[in-house]
Amino acid sequence: MSTDDDRLARQLRFVVEIDRLKTVLRQTLLTDASRQENSAEHSWHLALMAALLAEHAGAPVDVARTMTMVLVHDLVEIDAGDAFCYDAAANVGREERERRAAERVFGLLPAEQAAGLRALWEEFEAGETADARFAVALDRFQPLLQNIHSGGGSWRAHGIARGQVLRRMDPIRLGAPGLWPQVLAIVEQAVAAGHLREDP
Repeated sequence: MSTDDDRLARQLRFVVEIDRLKTVLRQTLLTDASRQENSAEHSWHLALMAALLAEHAGAPVDVARTMTMVLVHDLVEIDAGDAFCYDAAANVGREERERRAAERVFGLLPAEQAAGLRALWEEFEAGETADARFAVALDRFQPLLQNIHSGGGSWRAHGIARGQVLRRMDPIRLGAPGLWPQVLAIVEQAVAAGHLREDP
């Protein structure tokens, strides 16, 4: 087998492997509340949001780069699963599980592609660049929209309170400040509708 054939074989192996992300269910419901969304759907949704909402970012962003970042940010869930953000027990050891998953999943690719996508994943996790701050903001904002449009969705199912959501949404203030007024309005709407508990 030639080097080119081996490169393509590795790329295709990765392409087939990432199909498994479609089987990873999130706690968040679709907006019609018909079922849980999967992590691949979540990533696709974020990519389109990045293209549409870049004008609301806190600093200029590279839209194509951010789109790629959000498309790869949850690939580690193929091995590590999706830990519900409000479940402290489920998040114990999450970073280590995801690090091991990143090594395996991105390691399927040819070396330079593996390094490039792994670097984008790590940048997202660090949340320090303008692109990453915007990507993280979208990652927080999307389930907020899902929950308000699904009658409270995972908030109601798990008895989540206003303060928990506001703490979870806080990165939006820096990463996409243009969206922050919407966050506050949605949270108040959710409390008024009984989708979120008042803080104790």
